[in-house]
Parts: sequence; C-alpha cells; structure tokens
Amino acid sequence: MTIAGEWWRIPLGEQKAKSVMRFWTLTIDPTMAANFAALRSKVELALAGRVAAPFNYRDRQEVVTVSSGIPEIDLLTGGLPRGALTEIFGPSCSGRTSLLLSALSARTAQEEACALIDGGDAFDPHSAEAAGVELRKLLWVRCRNVEQTLRATDLLLQGGGFGLIAVDLSDIAPRLIRHVPLDSWFRFRRAVEDTPTVLVLLEQESNAKSCASLGLRLEAGAAGWSRMPVEGAAGVAGPELGRAEDFSRLPWGWLLEGRSARGGVSRSRVQKGNAGYFRGGFAAAPGTASAGIFKTQMDWDFFNLPIAAKRK
Repeated sequence: MTIAGEWWRIPLGEQKAKSVMRFWTLTIDPTMAANFAALRSKVELALAGRVAAPFNYRDRQEVVTVSSGIPEIDLLTGGLPRGALTEIFGPSCSGRTSLLLSALSARTAQEEACALIDGGDAFDPHSAEAAGVELRKLLWVRCRNVEQTLRATDLLLQGGGFGLIAVDLSDIAPRLIRHVPLDSWFRFRRAVEDTPTVLVLLEQESNAKSCASLGLRLEAGAAGWSRMPVEGAAGVAGPELGRAEDFSRLPWGWLLEGRSARGGVSRSRVQKGNAGYFRGGFAAAPGTASAGIFKTQMDWDFFNLPIAAKRK
C-alpha cells in the first residue's frame, strides 16, 4: 500500500489569505485487498443468523411502531417501537395493567406470539382473556424474584420469535429493583435492537433510564362509581332504604366502575415522522408536554360467573 501527497495554495476571502490543503492518493496492494475480502467473509460467516448484513449501513433513526391498544396513548407516543425498550412506570392504580393487557390484546389479535415475564406471579389470565388477550398466543413465565425475571428475559430475547415481550416488575418492591445494574437494562436494549420485538418493562418507578427508547410515566386519576340496582336493597330493614336516593347510605351500595389514568412521555429517543414511523435523536420530554388520559373499566359481569366457569 502506497500513499502520495500534494500541496496546493488557494486564496480565501477578501484578505487573499493563503491556505494550505493536502490531498492524498491511496493505492491498495491487490494482495491486501484479497485479504480484506477474506476477512470480511469470515466475519459475515461468524455472525450468520445473529446479525443480518453486518457491513451494510442501517438508518437507526427510523423506528417502526405498533399500536398499544389505547388510542390516547398512541396519539401521545405514536405507538410502541419495535426493536427497542419501552419503560412504563407509575404507582398502583395508575393503569399499568390496563395498558399491558391492551398491548397484549392488540398484538395477539394480529396473530403475533407474545411473552409475559411475570416477576411477581400476579398475572390473572381470566382478566386478560376478558380484555381480549388470545391466551393461546401468550407465553406466561411465572417468576418469584428479580434474578429469575432477568434470567428469563435474557433467554427469551436470545431465542427471538416474539412480537412483544413484557417484563412485569410492578409487584416487586422498588428498593429491590434499584439494585439491578444499569448494564442489565443496556444488555436488553442491545439484544432487542434490529429485531421486530417490542420489549416493554413495567415498574413502579423508572430504572432503565437512558437505556429505554421510550419512557411513559403513568399517574392515577379519579375513580368512577355507580349505584347498585335498587332491587339489591330488598329485605333491608327500614322503609327509607328502599328509595334510590337513600340507597347510597349502604356501604355496599356502590360499585367501582373504573378510574382514569394520565400518561406522559418522560423521555423519547425518536420523534414523529411518517405514519407508523418515528425519526430523530434523543429528546427529553418537557414538563409541559401534552398527556394522554384514558379510563379503565371494571368487568363486574365476570364476578357473576360460577366458580367452575372462572377456573376454565
């Protein structure tokens, strides 16, 4: 390989200043070019099946998104990004489970295989089925601690083949999750890159931080209540309790219909571009960013089923 250089003087600006620019000519020996080609072939062979076209340029600013199942959240975030880590966090009753079930329902409806890594073994398949989740397309991994959850996530990400993998750490104490090293979240982020998988992490507080391509903060809203039918008061002593306006005096006379939840983007690595795609670099969401408000709803009809039917 030989290198040759030449000097040139050119005038710049009104001061006619003299500047020097060097141009290089690179000549590569044919033997070295053959070695480069052989080395490239070896690298491609070693990465076959794991990395597609390792020497081809890939535009990492373009991210495909899918629906979360909740229109208000889709309008706020543009959907859940594929090949990226999405962190959803918030306190109890903030809509985490509702958002999880909606996302699973949307993906299984598209005949995509999904996986739920249940860190606290708190998943209720009956509620999921009532929310529209196709259980035959769902792999439920029941864990007992953080270590099992992280190990199961590693295995599923390496195996691939899932449209959505949800890691639910909502029922694990935040003080335990804080001890998870940051490189664990970074490893998950790198493992899901360049794959069609949507990786969702659910927690009470944010831990993945900058490793997440999308951070969604949820907050609990007002609860909604409804009266029980007046016939429910039959047999209760006192004629005044038979009137609908007085039925609320009964402590059991109201049913929880659901509650509202407010979602806000805490951080995002991508910005809105074409429909279904995001473009751009990292941008922390401002404190005055718009929020998505959605409502959860209790399915009291489920509780009217016989015990045998609930267990099917």
